[in-house]
Amino acid sequence: MTSSLLPEQFQNLVGYASIWALSTEAARHRRRCESRIEELADFYNAMLPRMDDVIGYLNQFPLGGMPEDALRLYYVALSFMEVSLSVELTGEPDEAVAFQPDRLEILET
Repeated sequence: MTSSLLPEQFQNLVGYASIWALSTEAARHRRRCESRIEELADFYNAMLPRMDDVIGYLNQFPLGGMPEDALRLYYVALSFMEVSLSVELTGEPDEAVAFQPDRLEILET
């Protein structure tokens, strides 16, 4: 990994960015469902204390005009939100107890 994968103040999250900086909802959903709950919890626990800083950092840029490192951080933050449901509510990667994944239709724009 290069040190420019994420903004300088978020270098401790670079290892997660290589896995979770996914640009589509479908890719984030698939990654979550294919992960073990322990992996999700590890990612969640690393991100949770940094989310206020992440949001503050990202708020300085317009959504359509982020530098590449900030855009990757944005994708990691979206993955965190996806993973938080599994960690906080169901304890299952695919939330099979809450919703049948084969019924999910993700529309990309």
